[in-house]
Amino acid sequence: VQLQASGGGLVQAGGSLRLSCAASGRTVSYYVIGWFRQAPGKEREFVGSINWSGENTYYADSVKGRFTISRDNAKMTTDLQMNSLKAEDTAVYYCGARLHTQSMFAYWGQGTLVTVSS
Repeated sequence: VQLQASGGGLVQAGGSLRLSCAASGRTVSYYVIGWFRQAPGKEREFVGSINWSGENTYYADSVKGRFTISRDNAKMTTDLQMNSLKAEDTAVYYCGARLHTQSMFAYWGQGTLVTVSS
């Protein structure tokens, strides 16, 4: 499975941005897709995830109510809609994939930079 994240950029605080994770190589219909981020000088942290059917989503407390994950298995894309962005959301965002039967994310995209100016 190959993943490619895109959609990052510079946005003002309070603004919105939509990231996309495109998968290729094999169908990801039975994969959990997760979004993670890594701010400068910090460890990578979990942002949210969506199960293979798209029925269940999970979010870190820091983004709950502001970020929404959705997926389109036919297009093999997973989007991260980010609203009410804050300066502390500035980070490189990565998408990852794991089989729904596994606990570790085995596949990763290259990351896309999101910069929120205050």
